Amino acid sequence: MFEIKDGPVSIQLSIPARINILGNPSDANEGDFATISAAVEIRAYATIDSDERYVLEQRDANHPPTEFDPHKLPLAYDERGDLLKAAINRLYAFSPEFKEKLPTHGFHLNVWSDVPRQSGLGGSSLFVLLTLAAMREFYDLDRRAHHDYLLSELTQRVEAKELGITCGFADRYVPLFGGLAYLDYRGKLHQAEVGQEPYVTYERLDGLEQTLPLVAVTTGIHHDSGDVHGRMRPRYLAESDEWQKLGGEMPPMVSFMYRAWQCAWRGKIALLRGDLLQFGSLMDENHRLVDEMMRYCGFDDGAGWANNLLIQTAKQNGALGAKLTGAGGGGSVFALVNPGEQEKMMDCWRQAVVDNQMNEARILWLTISPEGLMVDRNSHLKER
Repeated sequence: MFEIKDGPVSIQLSIPARINILGNPSDANEGDFATISAAVEIRAYATIDSDERYVLEQRDANHPPTEFDPHKLPLAYDERGDLLKAAINRLYAFSPEFKEKLPTHGFHLNVWSDVPRQSGLGGSSLFVLLTLAAMREFYDLDRRAHHDYLLSELTQRVEAKELGITCGFADRYVPLFGGLAYLDYRGKLHQAEVGQEPYVTYERLDGLEQTLPLVAVTTGIHHDSGDVHGRMRPRYLAESDEWQKLGGEMPPMVSFMYRAWQCAWRGKIALLRGDLLQFGSLMDENHRLVDEMMRYCGFDDGAGWANNLLIQTAKQNGALGAKLTGAGGGGSVFALVNPGEQEKMMDCWRQAVVDNQMNEARILWLTISPEGLMVDRNSHLKER
């Protein structure tokens, strides 16, 4: 049994968006190499409060809150808060402790985000991570059995297995862990069940984020990263499996991912020695690979006309490097500039989006967030 200690439970949580700086899209399409990725200070939020009912609410959605019966799980998906429902379903199936505690006390979970929708900044994963973290906090779940690596891995299964969303492991790790990091995905190619493959190795590069003057622009062109990765990942797997059986020359998709990985590990070396010129050059190479790969996979305008135009604009105006943050097609791009030149680049992009009628574009001065998940607990459940 459980009791409320010191009054009703009220918890606030926030979590940052992520950018993939080098190595992507190997975290999504292949899941067996590495990226340099970072949490950036634009956040999604949640509150969870004691309630007699069980309520899931997505504040910025065009549908009312969903109320459910904790004795009637799994919850059905109906395009009303499905990310939150899927997180509840997966945790309920995975965790005996959560399954036991859920019926003991109701809650009202409310989530919202400052991250532009479908911007390539890991937005869908943020709601899943917030829901899982909120359940861990509210029900005081055992941290040894519900640690941050586990929540990241569950988020991947929530999106991939429950909802059929294909996006990268970085989306599921970086917002929770925070900072600037080198993420190693070796052993995660076929995305086995939790505990049947390695966790991501998350190597923080703390302090080095101060050397990366970054600005970004969201194009305002909505895209679903799953639509992009969902086309590329199956093609990668087919070519990789055949190559493993027959040998011979490395097939195109494997070659693209291998060379993207080279950008990541070489970028780590450049970053450690403070070589921003080399780091920027590797960003350019990474984008060239993504653009070529997307054309190979049947996307007529490669990484997307708006992305390519804004990247070209950045390079023509002194950027050290520029590339996609996410899947391509729409979403966002970012640029590495010389220290002190962030505003200059933002002005160039402001003019470019006006000239090209990108009316929903949003230009951001990116600050890397050392903190991932942040939790403010006013009170909590204690076991009796």
